[in-house]
Amino acid sequence: MSIKDTITAKLSSRFDPAFLDVVDESQLHHGHAGWREGGETHFRVRIATSHFDGLSRVAQHRAVMDTLRAELDDRVHALAIEVLPSAGPDAVSDRP
Repeated sequence: MSIKDTITAKLSSRFDPAFLDVVDESQLHHGHAGWREGGETHFRVRIATSHFDGLSRVAQHRAVMDTLRAELDDRVHALAIEVLPSAGPDAVSDRP
């Protein structure tokens, strides 16, 4: 299973998101710190889940990081997290 698939499975299982998008951005970091041959080192997660309702941004990010601790301690060098309203990305009115 790819790391992207593992991240998707873990976040889906833990948070039952209304929306989840996991993007491998490793190719954008070729030659930078933490990049490795074969990629799967830099990811962006966009997630919308009611599990984050009422939590601070720090608490939301900690919950994601705790869920993915094994991956972050191993191969994943960087993880960008974008928490969307629990209704999903369509609830964001200022997006292009």
